[in-house]
Amino acid sequence: MQFPNFPAMKIVVAIAFILILGSLGSALFFLMKDKGKSDRTVKALAMRVGFSITLFILVLVAYKLGYIQPTGIR
Repeated sequence: MQFPNFPAMKIVVAIAFILILGSLGSALFFLMKDKGKSDRTVKALAMRVGFSITLFILVLVAYKLGYIQPTGIR
């Protein structure tokens, strides 16, 4: 059974990338503002890692379910 390509997957991936970059930016902000006196930088970086792992698993599951197809190099 072949599933059609879901354009919503592009939106989900784009939102995940925005969350990852936002978390990375907030970690940089906290690093500069707190000068290492709090653990907000570590929490922001941990969230970034969590978002990245979640995105990776989402892409693997979407591929296994047939929601996305490999296109190869064009």
